[in-house]
Amino acid sequence: MAGTIQCGRRSRKDFGKIPSIVDIPNLIEVQKRSYETFLQKDVPAERREDIGLQAVFKSVFPIADYNDNALLEFDSYHFGEPKYTVEECHDRGMTFAIPLKVTLRLVVYDHDKEAKTKAVREQRGQEVYLGELPLMTDKGTFIINGTERVVVSQLQRSAGVFFDDDKGKTLASGKPLFSARVIPYRGSWVEFDFDANDVLQVRVDRRRKMLATAYLRAFWFLEKSPQTTPQILSDEEILAQFYETEDVLGFDEGNVWVKPHPVAHAGTSRTSHEAKVAEDVKAPRQREPIVPAGRALTPASIKRIIDAGVEKIALRAESLVGRRTASKVVDSETGEVLLTPNVEITSTVLSQLMSRRAAPFKLLIHDKEKVDASIWDTLARDHFKHPDEALVEIYRRLRPGDPPTVDSARALFRGMFMDPRRYDLARVGRFMINEKLRMEGPANAKTLRSEDVVSVIKRLLMVKLGSEPTDDIDHLGNRRVRSVGELLENQFRVGLTRMERAVKERMSISDITNLMPHDLINAKPVSAVVKEFFGSSQLSQFMDQTNPLAELTHKRRLSALGPRGLSRERAGFEVRDVHPTHYGRICPIETPEGPNIGLISSLSTYARTNEFGFIETPYRKVEGGVVSDEIVFLTALKEERYVIAQANAELDARGRFVQERISARKGGEFRMVPPEEVHYMDVSPKQLVSVAASLIPFLENDDANRALMGSNMQRQAVPLLQPEAPLVGTGMEHVVARDSGAVVVGKRPGVVEYVSADRIVIRAESRSKKTDPVQDLPLDIYNLTKYRRSNQNTCVNQKPIVRKGQRVAAGDVVADGPGTDQGELALGRNVLVAFMPWGGYNFEDAILVSEKLVKDDRFTSIHIEEFEIQARDTKLGKEEVTRDIPNVSEEALKDLDDSGIVRIGAKVKPGDILVGKITPKGETQLTPEEKLLRAIFGEKAGDVRDTSLTVPPGIEGTVVDVKVFSRRGVDKDERAKSIEEEEIARLEKDYQDEIAMVEMERDQKLKNLLVGKTSLAELFDPTNKTQRLTKKSDRIAREDLDNFAWNELKKIKVKEDDGLSQMVRKIEELAEEQISIYDSMLEERIGRLRRGDDLPPGVIKMVKVYVAVKRKLSVGDKMAGRHGNKGVVSKIMPEEDMPYLPDGTPVEIVLNPLGVPSRMNVGQILETHLGWAARALGLWVASPVFDGATEDEIKEHLKVAALPQSGKTVLYDGRTGKQFHQEVTVGQIYMLKLAHLVD
Repeated sequence: MAGTIQCGRRSRKDFGKIPSIVDIPNLIEVQKRSYETFLQKDVPAERREDIGLQAVFKSVFPIADYNDNALLEFDSYHFGEPKYTVEECHDRGMTFAIPLKVTLRLVVYDHDKEAKTKAVREQRGQEVYLGELPLMTDKGTFIINGTERVVVSQLQRSAGVFFDDDKGKTLASGKPLFSARVIPYRGSWVEFDFDANDVLQVRVDRRRKMLATAYLRAFWFLEKSPQTTPQILSDEEILAQFYETEDVLGFDEGNVWVKPHPVAHAGTSRTSHEAKVAEDVKAPRQREPIVPAGRALTPASIKRIIDAGVEKIALRAESLVGRRTASKVVDSETGEVLLTPNVEITSTVLSQLMSRRAAPFKLLIHDKEKVDASIWDTLARDHFKHPDEALVEIYRRLRPGDPPTVDSARALFRGMFMDPRRYDLARVGRFMINEKLRMEGPANAKTLRSEDVVSVIKRLLMVKLGSEPTDDIDHLGNRRVRSVGELLENQFRVGLTRMERAVKERMSISDITNLMPHDLINAKPVSAVVKEFFGSSQLSQFMDQTNPLAELTHKRRLSALGPRGLSRERAGFEVRDVHPTHYGRICPIETPEGPNIGLISSLSTYARTNEFGFIETPYRKVEGGVVSDEIVFLTALKEERYVIAQANAELDARGRFVQERISARKGGEFRMVPPEEVHYMDVSPKQLVSVAASLIPFLENDDANRALMGSNMQRQAVPLLQPEAPLVGTGMEHVVARDSGAVVVGKRPGVVEYVSADRIVIRAESRSKKTDPVQDLPLDIYNLTKYRRSNQNTCVNQKPIVRKGQRVAAGDVVADGPGTDQGELALGRNVLVAFMPWGGYNFEDAILVSEKLVKDDRFTSIHIEEFEIQARDTKLGKEEVTRDIPNVSEEALKDLDDSGIVRIGAKVKPGDILVGKITPKGETQLTPEEKLLRAIFGEKAGDVRDTSLTVPPGIEGTVVDVKVFSRRGVDKDERAKSIEEEEIARLEKDYQDEIAMVEMERDQKLKNLLVGKTSLAELFDPTNKTQRLTKKSDRIAREDLDNFAWNELKKIKVKEDDGLSQMVRKIEELAEEQISIYDSMLEERIGRLRRGDDLPPGVIKMVKVYVAVKRKLSVGDKMAGRHGNKGVVSKIMPEEDMPYLPDGTPVEIVLNPLGVPSRMNVGQILETHLGWAARALGLWVASPVFDGATEDEIKEHLKVAALPQSGKTVLYDGRTGKQFHQEVTVGQIYMLKLAHLVD
């Protein structure tokens, strides 16, 4: 039977049958970990790994000048503290960032021109400011110019080598052409492919083709040659790399003597003659021949010949016709070269060889099934026998029009493939090449090596023969995730490279003797690149803040678009489609409808990325048919080799599979296997889907298209005024609420000391492990967010859900946020639904709603609009924020204060003045009437015009907040001062609490030391001097010390004074240190408030007014359930006219039953039935995806609730009181109000 689970502060009845083995990981870990790895902010400089920011600095520095007189070296970097808090950045439109400082060393050399040596003349070290780096908030977002942004992770093709074919589309004959691409992380692409004649060619960066052997010769020469002895790759050596050879020992009377070879003489490789022995083949000291003369050789006889140690065998000389030479053939007497390598032996050539005394030579073995002839065909066309010729030809192809020289050709080639700054495979590229080509190469070789080129060609030849498969580019083993840290690392590298050029020029032009590092460095290019990335990159996006789920999903999104990614127009069907490797890594359901379908996706619930950026998913290890609790994370490539069972496979108490054959998958194919063959098992049924899809109960009963709409529409739900968690949940709601950052979570266990609408104080019971005295304070203060505007103008408001004196554990929810209820995600409301047609008002998915929902504010939401006005210094004079506005009635100014700014709490409608402002007017010719007005009313009215901020049309609401920003050095108005005083009062309240807690803690420590000790004098109660607490020589009890203050406690003398006075001093010093830290923090914050603000040039004052607008449910609003069942409100009916149940309860919403069968989202019906039973029984239930309540369980609950087991009941028409003809499906359904509001 179902158990219960704790979800936030609420218990739910759990219908899941599969126990949870792994906790769901932190859902924004992908963002936070990536950025932490990039910054390595809390890692000491000397212990930083060579990744992220450290790697960028190491790759650009040291910078040498053009004359090699000086060198600028990188030592370390560190960060300062952020100038503003997150809230201040929100309010002031600033970027939440930290200053980056780099320690550099300038080394100046003296050159000895005769000895051609250089010596260090001097070194100058200095710390240089290199701009600001945006800092990630605790919620995984960035605040750029006051708005919250998210950097979306990019899913793109990994660096490495990929083998492909054109499926026969290029040639008219339909013959497939195979190709191999070597794709570096940074640098030129190299592509090997065949032409119609099977000649192997190579293209660099999609330029003109050239012969692959020429490219290999050039590469080998430049890589292997020291400056003195050039290493030239001959035709013979090239052939030896790709083909096996056979030794020809000599000719004798029409026969040829050869060394036995297992492949060459096995009867399969002959092209013209069958290999028959010309003389008996005998082993040494044996009379019987192993193979008699005239008999054909077989693999078995060859093996016997080799095992017997036979050195040579005689074959008919004609058997060599059609074979190719693998080495030079030389006349043994004269030394004349008779044949070069790669020449076909014809009858004429054979007779010439037999007539001359040819020295032993080698032949190529051509086994058509195992070896491809492309290399010798390519070599036959390759006329560039010297590498320099090949290099010059390559230069011509890459730089057509430039005059080629050997030196420029060598420099170009070296720069393109051997310079780590210009060509970088990165760790992931090297890993993929080693994996794909099964090489044991060094893992840190970041550039291409000649061995790699040879292995790529070998593998390509095998792919052509069909002995190796081509690669599937959509396989998640070939696609990797670039998260925020890596994206920013690449941008930072671009900025530093730009800066490097400027540094080099300055070092070469200026006199280096008096320069310091900061004279050389200009931080602008670096700052500009970072700013551009966060401000305008396709992957840095304005955060979707409609509700907590929308925030969370945005941070877990994967995009195939963006720089170095795909484009919408070119992306085909295959890239967008669901791939078997998506299982447990990328959600097959959640993706947008429209042009981006399949290109933007979401990480699955348990998925994470590994060090190389490949997505991993967890599995339980299975050994000998027994499932263990050991968890192993596998990438898509590793998973291919294993048999993996489903999470719902039945297990007994010992973890053994119950069934004799189990449904499992291997390499994306499903099959039935015995338990012994299973290697791993899924950890949970919900590891398949994303967070949004895992919130849909009975997802398994919905068609995938509707589930897609359901998961997308949950992200559009507007947070309601009175949120309510779903009666029928999935058990994931509290996880989403916690990880989205919408709710406030207790950091440490403790007791609630103080609660108000905007502040919670908890006295912590455990200590943090940090040595910082501030962190060690036993007090956690949580300031709650009140009525703040989100990016989508919805309302962010937190409210406490704990009481004073309540005990909380670490990780408990202490305050609800927008769209949450008791620590669970609550995007909508549970309503009583009837599925029936009603007078045509629910035709085409329209929704009929009871007026009760509007009256009770069940679907009312609050939206906050922000209005801003700036007072500038104009050519004609300063603009002024004031209440004194010309030609405006007193009635229009009634809600403005003396400073001309609207009061908080004022109800405003279109046209109302929010901030009064006047602007100087240019001198104009006055009319007689204006002259008269001027004479009567003085100068003021004439030379200014009214430019006040008014409420735009269509907005009616309440002013909830006003912020006034004044330029530094400008006198603040009364309103600005009052706002400032309020803020200071709040800071001082926190300060007082913190000081009181420090003192309480200090007193408590001393009391703990004194309790149980022997008093040397009588103790009297400090509040009542006549009351004696202890006699002399009595032991001190805890209650005796209750009324003692610190100064009195210090005076108590005890017998056992073993270092007590020292400990008292230590306690006092620690308390004073903590208090002084709080003093300086308070002073710094108050100073910052009083200093004034950094405003844009020309702005004297800026006022922001926030108006909260209440939007009730109205006709035309879009509503939806969680199963893709969306519709528009067509009519709001009086409560008394709605259909009602036999007990007189009117239903609250009427949906069209025709919306279910064709859409195939039956989950909504099951939810309705279970919701009805849950409401009647007073339960909250969790029905996890793919593991939820069965039909029998739902019927059982309906039966217990004394409701019809069919889920249907008789309904009566509210207008006539007559019974409807048929029974109607009735129950509780969870409905959302979407952001597409009619007003």
